[in-house]
Formats: sequence, C-alpha cells, structure tokens
Amino acid sequence: MVQRMISAEQVLALGFPRAVEALREALGGGLDPESEPARSRVALGGGEVLIMPSGDDRIAGVKLVGIAPGNPARGLPRIHGTYVLFDAPTLAPRAVLDGAALTLLRTPAVSALGVDLVAPPGVRKLVVFGTGPQARGHIEALRAVRPIDSVRVVGRSHERTTRFAGEIAKAEVADADAVADADIVACCTTAREPLFDGRRLKPGAVVVAVGSHEPEAREVDTETVRRCGALVESRAVAVREAGDIIQAGLDETELVTFADLVRGTIPARPRLIKTVGMGWEDLVIAAAVVEALG
Repeated sequence: MVQRMISAEQVLALGFPRAVEALREALGGGLDPESEPARSRVALGGGEVLIMPSGDDRIAGVKLVGIAPGNPARGLPRIHGTYVLFDAPTLAPRAVLDGAALTLLRTPAVSALGVDLVAPPGVRKLVVFGTGPQARGHIEALRAVRPIDSVRVVGRSHERTTRFAGEIAKAEVADADAVADADIVACCTTAREPLFDGRRLKPGAVVVAVGSHEPEAREVDTETVRRCGALVESRAVAVREAGDIIQAGLDETELVTFADLVRGTIPARPRLIKTVGMGWEDLVIAAAVVEALG
C-alpha cells in the first residue's frame, strides 16, 4: 500500500466547515468516545510526548505530539507532532500527516461544533483569551458557525496582543472584564489558574476552554462551571484529565457529551464547552483530509 506524506498546508486546506461536519457525522453515525484508548504521556527532553491512538474496523491512527513549554523563548512552536493513518485490517500505513497542523484544525473544529450545538444562532460578540495559533484558529472556526462581528482579545503581553488584534478583522485589545459583554468566551491559553471571574459572565454566555488537559490546571473557575454546566467529549476522560471539571467537583453524572447532543438523546444545553483533545477527533479529521485529497 502506498504511504502518502501530507503537508501542513494540505491538512489545513480541509477548512473548518468540513472538519466540523466530519466530527458531527462521526458522532451521529455511532462513534463512541467513551470506548477510546487512554492518552499516554511520557516526560522526555524539554517537555513531554503525548501518544494518542484511535481506530475502528476500517481505519486506525496515532498522533505523537511533542510539547516543549520553553520553545516560544527559542523562537520555536510550543507543539510539534506527527500523525500516522493506517488501514485497520492490515495495519499498513496509508498516510503521514503533519500533526501540529492537524491539532490546529481539530481543536478549533471541536469547539466550533460545541458552539454550534449550544449557542443561539445570532450571537456576535467574542472574547478570546490568548494570542497564539489556537486563539487565531478559534476565531476563524467560530466565525464559520456564528456571525461573529466583534472580537476582543485578552493577552499577557500588551505588545503581542496589540499586534495579534491588528491582524484579525474587527478585533481590538481588551482586558478580562470584557467577558461581561461577551456572547462567547474562548480560552486558548496555557494558564493554570482561572482567567476571569465567572460572576462577570452575562446570562446565556457560552464559554469554550481548551488550554488544559491536566487535573492540576484550569482556565475557568468553579463559578463558571457551576453556572454554565459542562459539555465534554467523554465523561470518563473529563473526570480524569479536565482540571476545570475536576477542581469544580463535578462527577460523570453532571456532564453532557457532544454525542448526547448530536444524537439528541439529552435535551440539556450546557454553556461551558470543556475539551482536552482526543484521538478519535484526530482520526476523523485525518481521514477527512485524506479523502478530500483523493
């Protein structure tokens, strides 16, 4: 079987609308995130390597992600990665994809699906915490599902935040108090403590939190979790990895999943979308990329 090498540009060319629909179709078709293999983490070199496998009876895949917190100071990306897509029956490699690009496409696409499932159709005001690639990707992805015409950016460095906002249409620099007027708040940071006071959220605001996958780290406070309720990829994974959920004291019975809403099995509409990233998401989008390339 021929093994294809797929570049970052080819991965990102799939675009957020098609990525969102691929995720929706997979969940609607019966994919069960609760049965996924657990992510492995190995401390190596200047950080850690994540190993994220997934598969079904047709295809299988594994992503290797290197996370080096010191890289930005070296002028390098914080995350590098490689994804290998296999034919499941034979386990012959079908394609090797740029893993960092796959993450840049997958994470905002999952968030956008969540927003499309729970946010009112006319919401327009977005506040984004973060100035990195995920913040940029979330702005684009959320604009693919909602008519966002106001973006306020909150960052640690005023210079970097000003530069970032200047590159985004209809964006401006703000501080954490901007959440009081936001329809959607997207947290795309490496923060380990809450970024804002949940009491400041207006009624009906939707919050997206993607920055942490460790029990000890969280981007939103207990007030936000309790006020909004939580939409997660998998109940089991959320109570094992999602610090925002764990530190707020929620258990599995208090969580709603993407699959619940896509399939219409639960009428609830939580307003906190907390994701940690799972292998099935990479597999679905990697397969969509390969199919789109023909």
